[in-house]
Amino acid sequence: MPSSLDRRSFVRASLVAGVAGAVGQAPAVRAAGVRPVVVASSNGNRHKNGGTQTTVALAFERIAKGEDVLDALIAGVNLCELDPADDSVGYGGLPNADGVVQLDASVMHGPRRRAGAVACLEGVRTPSLVAKAVMEQTDHHLLVGAGAQLFARQMGFAVEADLNTENSRKKWLDWKRRIDPEHYLDPAQREVAADAAREAMIAHGRLDPLHVYGTINCNGVSARGEVCGVTTTSGLAWKIPGRVGDSPILGAGLWVDGEVGAAGSTGRGEANLYNLSSHLIVENLRRGMSCLDAGMDALRRIRANTVEKRLRNAQGNPAFYVNFYVVDAKGGFAGVSMYGTYKGRKVEYALCTEHGPETRPVEALIPEHP
Repeated sequence: MPSSLDRRSFVRASLVAGVAGAVGQAPAVRAAGVRPVVVASSNGNRHKNGGTQTTVALAFERIAKGEDVLDALIAGVNLCELDPADDSVGYGGLPNADGVVQLDASVMHGPRRRAGAVACLEGVRTPSLVAKAVMEQTDHHLLVGAGAQLFARQMGFAVEADLNTENSRKKWLDWKRRIDPEHYLDPAQREVAADAAREAMIAHGRLDPLHVYGTINCNGVSARGEVCGVTTTSGLAWKIPGRVGDSPILGAGLWVDGEVGAAGSTGRGEANLYNLSSHLIVENLRRGMSCLDAGMDALRRIRANTVEKRLRNAQGNPAFYVNFYVVDAKGGFAGVSMYGTYKGRKVEYALCTEHGPETRPVEALIPEHP
């Protein structure tokens, strides 16, 4: 929880919303009935990349100063992308099965009704900024693989040979030794072995159960009622090279309607892709649902569509987690999850308002993962 000084600084920052900032931003005049807010996955109020602010705190402060909402959100998630301590995104993100860090990201700008995304991007620490460049510099929504990397190079981004850190490489080597002591097995056995290795690493404290799927989603609403969102990830730990999850796919890992709200996700991307849940949530908002009810409806849809035995636990519920972070255009918000706890860990989300940054427990469809 923030100190009283932190809270006072955020109150002061919110008062700046009616005044032009020092660098010449337009005044953030409050629209009737709108309260500014930033909502993110829990790592959005954890990592600081050596600074003093977390993702949600920095993003809210910039929004309060009148900066473009998407620019503010991206600046916030850049903290996680650049922080080697956050191995779920960006630099030092957990690599694929071949030990290569491949990154995905998407951005959506509600007022401008534009979007951009990249998938399987290698060598660039801040894929969210490359996704923004796709939005601004091309007529496309998604660039992938070598083409995305070439585009990033052409736009002036530094392209590095390897984004692994000592931490991510050690964890990959640990996984590799568990799965392949005597070379790969047949494909079916390999997948079983991969799952078993991930579970063993969690049990031994080598892998955070809530970082298996990686990701930070961050959505924000300004005092003017402007809505934007960004999702960025290193994807499923030890994924098949070339695997793309939900994060860069519009309507799945992120969906923004500037007149209605925004939703984004972390967790099992394949479950979210099958249901295009973020789009569903925003359409639920359009129909008058609250942020909480809209998110819960999407979770129930995922549970109903999870029919494969391998994806269900002994209780018949999904054996995985998936979380949604929701805002509406008036500044309403919710963080929801399939489970309130997952493998013994409390599931939380990050929030920042004029009262300062917080980490709160999610509202869960199912209280505890067995």
